Amino acid sequence: MTFDVEVLLKGTDAVVTESVSHDGPAPSGWTDTDVREVLLSTLRVFDRVNSGDPNGSGEVSLRGLSWIVTEADPGVAIAIEIPSGAVAAGPFALPADELTQMITRVISSDRGSAGVH
Repeated sequence: MTFDVEVLLKGTDAVVTESVSHDGPAPSGWTDTDVREVLLSTLRVFDRVNSGDPNGSGEVSLRGLSWIVTEADPGVAIAIEIPSGAVAAGPFALPADELTQMITRVISSDRGSAGVH
């Protein structure tokens, strides 16, 4: 599946949009592993835009995020605020409460990890 990621860096007015491909199932069949990959892919786009490096470092973390699942026609989107800007991904055809629960589990399980993801 393909979804859009929109990045807005602090101090700028321009939104950068990229399409991202996820090789997993449609959102209705997602597991926590799929949600983790979608979050990491979204943050990698932010990293590329923020660094100005089209390849980016590829090293992102699920720590230090402020996030919300919000309604977005047709479905929901993930909005993440980071100290250097904001990023949104979606829309995904999934109930907001279900995606919220999965993200909560994924981020909680990643907090115990010492490695950079």
